[in-house]
Amino acid sequence: MNFEQFSLDPRIHAGIQAAGYITPTPIQQQAIPVVLQGRDVLGLAQTGTGKTAAFMLPILQRLTQGALRKVRVLIVAPTRELAEQIAQTSVTLSQRMKVKTVTIYGGVGKTPQIEALRRGAEIVVACPGRLLDLIGEGHIDLSTVEVLVLDEADHMCDMGFLPDIRRILKHVPAQRQTLFFSATMPDEIRALASDMLTDPISVQIGIIAPADTVSHALYPVPDGLKSKLLLAMLQQMPTERVLIFTRTKRRARSLAELLDQHGYRVSALQGNMAQNRRQEAINGFRSGQYDILVATDIAARGIDVASVSHVINYDMPDTVDAYTHRIGRTGRAQLTGEAFTFLEEDEEPMVRAIERVLGCPVERRHVAGFDYCGSFAQPRAARPGSTHTRPQPLRSRKQEPQHPPVHARAPATTEPSLSETKPARSRRRRPYGRRQGTQA
Repeated sequence: MNFEQFSLDPRIHAGIQAAGYITPTPIQQQAIPVVLQGRDVLGLAQTGTGKTAAFMLPILQRLTQGALRKVRVLIVAPTRELAEQIAQTSVTLSQRMKVKTVTIYGGVGKTPQIEALRRGAEIVVACPGRLLDLIGEGHIDLSTVEVLVLDEADHMCDMGFLPDIRRILKHVPAQRQTLFFSATMPDEIRALASDMLTDPISVQIGIIAPADTVSHALYPVPDGLKSKLLLAMLQQMPTERVLIFTRTKRRARSLAELLDQHGYRVSALQGNMAQNRRQEAINGFRSGQYDILVATDIAARGIDVASVSHVINYDMPDTVDAYTHRIGRTGRAQLTGEAFTFLEEDEEPMVRAIERVLGCPVERRHVAGFDYCGSFAQPRAARPGSTHTRPQPLRSRKQEPQHPPVHARAPATTEPSLSETKPARSRRRRPYGRRQGTQA
């Protein structure tokens, strides 16, 4: 099957080619024809399955006809990162059209968003809080909305947004097309879907288990040795980009600082960061300025980087759904990926729950040369003149033989555990150069 079979406008096909789409994913094959018919859709799909294009392509087809410069499509997303990702997909796919897309979210000034709305837009991608602010101040009129999309509804529930969603529903027409997407269907989400949807068609892709393009492994380790184990793994592991999840904001900052002290090109992504710094971290990770991104669960929603080769759960997630969302950042778009989880003794019940979802035991592994008594063997230096093909083990900047930084820091004399490190202080970071052989 190919995208030509959907009979989309030629301008949309040009956008499809610009986005690099070749063949429709399973959810696109199922959802696009239904959305084109104007039916409400209940989509059950995990991240990385192509659901954004599944609703965006038929929405753009609708916008090839009718009035311009009024809000005809409202897409509600739980996080700023996901909102930006959806908006970027919209801009790419509609680049040959006159359709305008505006993003609305908190953490940044209102004025540019208000001015963009005044200039006119057909598609608004919004987070609930800022959207309600602008509605209350009279800066946006939703009375002309024809299509309402609720993306990652289960995460809306986790973040306490359901009351806001119900308030937003009062401002959109009752006669509309509604597209409702969620990776899970707890009772609260099922009730919300029942209120929002009219005679919906259900589309279910990959909800039972994580993507089969991802391999899984557990690394048993005490909490006090996690940072040392991570450093040993990064020295040995062939990788492209690495996404590391921690349980808390402070832990994300501290771990990123520790990796930076060891010369890795790393950034943190956590909820207390200003929006411009969050976006800088994501853009740097996507472009290759950073090889490693350390993130909390909420901050990482919406990260769409195809070349993430490894997801490392530095801290065990609290739920199976959280595990599924985390590892969904690798193995995307039919690419392969690896998910590694650090396992403490009291976390076996969560492992058993994950294994039930996967349908098989998860392999336990140990890192060669690591001393689980408190230290690990120093990694062997690369042989002079040796070459590697990507992916290859991440090398710290201090290991690079060419162009050493002028103000390189002295190597640490000890390997402190993460519990002994303090949160990173805000400081101006020097630009990192691209390593030889790194691909964007």
